[in-house]
Amino acid sequence: MEEHPEKIKSFTDLNAWKEGHKLVLAVYKTTNKFPKEELFGLTNQLRRCIVSITSNIAEGFSRQSYKEKVQFYSIAQGSVTEAQNQILIARDIGLIDNKLFQEIANQTIIAHKLISGLIKKSKTHNS
Repeated sequence: MEEHPEKIKSFTDLNAWKEGHKLVLAVYKTTNKFPKEELFGLTNQLRRCIVSITSNIAEGFSRQSYKEKVQFYSIAQGSVTEAQNQILIARDIGLIDNKLFQEIANQTIIAHKLISGLIKKSKTHNS
């Protein structure tokens, strides 16, 4: 008999949210080590956009129309791209090393792909 995956009951059941949450934790851990003078600069910017990823996935999940879902998932995807830019900056100005950069960058790619899947799935339900 074929096993059926668990029904998604909460935004926390979405793989895109789970992987995005891993990204949030990694960024917070990393930015804790940034110099204090970056607190209102890159630290704040990076944290705000990284939290936006999972927040928009959560909000999109609760929306009733597929058009609204796609809108919030698209904002989440934009926040992933913004985070990718900011971790490049953090690497290039010497706040993170190449190894940590690669780990976080890889996690952003995973999140981006999963959010793309949510968008695609939402659009197919709309057709």
